[in-house]
Parts: sequence; C-alpha cells; structure tokens
Amino acid sequence: MPSIGRSERAHVSTAVTVIVPTFNERDNVAELVARTAAALHGWDAEILFVDDSADGTTAEVERIAADAPLPVRVIHRTENTGGLGGAVAVGLAAACADICIVMDGDLQHPPELLPLLLERHALGDADVVGASRYVGGGDSRGLGTALRFGVSRAATWLTKAMFPLRLARSTDPMTGFFLVDRSRVDLAGLRPQGFKILLEVLARSDLRIAEIPMEFGERRHGTSKASLRQGATFVAHLARLRFGKMSLFALIGLVGAIANLGIMWLLTVAGMDYIWAAIFGAAATIVGNFILQERFVFADMRTDARGLGIRFATSVTFNGVEAALRIPLMALMVETWHISSVVATGISLIVAFFARFLFHSLVVYAPRGRRTTDAAAEPPVDTAAQRIIRAIDAEAMRPGEL
Repeated sequence: MPSIGRSERAHVSTAVTVIVPTFNERDNVAELVARTAAALHGWDAEILFVDDSADGTTAEVERIAADAPLPVRVIHRTENTGGLGGAVAVGLAAACADICIVMDGDLQHPPELLPLLLERHALGDADVVGASRYVGGGDSRGLGTALRFGVSRAATWLTKAMFPLRLARSTDPMTGFFLVDRSRVDLAGLRPQGFKILLEVLARSDLRIAEIPMEFGERRHGTSKASLRQGATFVAHLARLRFGKMSLFALIGLVGAIANLGIMWLLTVAGMDYIWAAIFGAAATIVGNFILQERFVFADMRTDARGLGIRFATSVTFNGVEAALRIPLMALMVETWHISSVVATGISLIVAFFARFLFHSLVVYAPRGRRTTDAAAEPPVDTAAQRIIRAIDAEAMRPGEL
C-alpha cells in the first residue's frame, strides 16, 4: 500500500477530528488521549468524545483535556438515542473538520493506526478508509472467544450478502474504526441504531471504500457492550436498511404467525377448545407484534405520534377487526370466484398485510394534529391515493439496491 514518507508527515496539513463514542470508559481516557496525541503529532487534529456514561467519564475527559497536547472536547448526551451509532452521528455533526476518524474508547482500536488511515485517504481515491480485521495483515484475536469470532464473521458475511454492490470492496463493514469524509455523507439522512454505524454510512451513501489492516486489540478496562439485545437490534437495522420498513414489518408479521401457531398448538394439546386457542393465540400475537413494531419498525415515528395508550388501542382494534373480516372475505372469494381456499387465503393475507402496514404508517403513527392542520394546507390535488403511494415509496424502497 503506497504511503506518505515519515519525513513528510510533519508537513501534512489536513485537519482531522477523532470521534470517540464512550459508555463507561473512564479508565481508558488518559491513555487514549496520550496515544492519540502521539500518533497525530504534526497533524491539525482534535479529539471529540461523545459520552453516554454514568461513571464520570465526562468529568475525566474534561480533566485530561486541561493538559492535553491537542484540543479535546466532550459532548455528554442525556439520552442514549440510537446507541453508539447515534453518538457517532452527533460527533460527525459537531466535528470541526470534514475528515473524521471514528474509533472506540476501549483501546481495542490502536491509535497508532490513525496516521495510516490519513495516509491512505491522502491518496485521493477513497471517501471511507476502514481498519479491517480481515484484510491481509489484519488480526481479530482481540474478539476473545471463538463464539464472538464466529458471530462477527457470520454477521459480516450476512451484511455483504445483503449489500453485494455497495460493500464489494469492504472486507469488514462491521468495523468501528474508520475514516470518513463528512462532506460526502448526508448526515441528515442517517438513521443509526446500535453499534454498526459504518454499515449505516455505507448503505445510505455511494462512497468509495479503501482499507488498511488492523490488529484488533484486547480490552484493557470495562466490559464488552455486545449482547443478545444488540444482536437483535443489528438484525432489525440490517433488514430496515436493505428493504425498508415494509419488509421489516413483514418479518415481524411472519414471526407473529409462527408464534400464533405455536400458542394454538400448545393450548390444544393442553386440552383447550381450538376456537378459544385461536382467540388466545391471535390476542397474544397482536400484542407481541405491536411491541416489536414499536421497537424496530416505527421507533423513529413515536416521538411525534400520539401517546402509547392510544397507539396500542388503535393498533389492537384495527388488527382485531381485520382478523374478524379476513376469513369471511376469504370464504366470499372462494364462493364467488370459484378459486381454491389456499389461493383465496394467500390473497387475503397479502391484502391484509398491505392494509396493516399502511394503517399503522399513516394512522397509528401519524404525527399529532396532522389530519387537522395539514388538511387545510394541503393543495386539493394531493389526494389520499397520492399520499399512500408516497408512503410506500418512502418507507419500502429505501435505501437498498433494488
């Protein structure tokens, strides 16, 4: 890999902001600042911590900043919106430089690689430079257990399979250590959830990608933030990125259908009449689907929507009415159109899916007051059909490679 000679480094004038999202990383701050300052000697650099901690990390950053050899700032968030990815998005917006390097605060990302990221970007053929554990010379032993390594590799393969074009030149789209030219990213269009902010950036932007090898270090202090909950958030976020809300809505509906059948089977085996078993199964599924939709599909719309109780009541009522009407409609199709019950059931389920998605997107999670304030302002030509088409286009067709 071509690089800038060591004697030239002191003359590099590129301004850079190193963004460090932190969550209870107080014990790592002093060493991270010292090693970063040493690595970036000769560059016009600053370190920007975006802190979600409750262990005094913010106070520690402020203490270290007083005597640091380069500018050090900290933003403390009172709400952990979007997780680590949300913290990075805040850092990108607040950075003093357009060239930003994102790295974790646990020292598993070696600060000594910072000059190599800048040197690779200086070649001018990349908007993003990732530090990869899987390119030649990289090392992922810092992940620790074989299970964590296996999960990491599986997640990487899945991600590359979902975005085969945009991630064709990336061996490690899950890395949290990367350089990005902020001027090439639509910051307002980012919708980060969980750890994988680089995936969010690459999926929503058409960027040129380059990589350097990284030896992933061992954790020095603190504990890993990885969990089953973070894994579920990643899968949901990946589905939303690739297919949009409609497909994630469908995935939750599929999970609910399987759960419904399982509940019915358990209750009938236990001796309950199948009618009552179907009622209990449907009720449990409707409630469960609502909880999952709140968390993974419409989370970004909850703030402006009506209260939780109203959303729940509206959703449950609609689903209950839909379930009560679907079977008679299926029977009507069989009798009127003379088609098989299987085909009629399939048609009814497809129609019900679109009806549920549109109702939830346009009614359950509609911004408060939209129907009264917008109605007077909307031009007469903006019909309900046009709004439905726009909703489908906006929610179902972004930002994948369709």
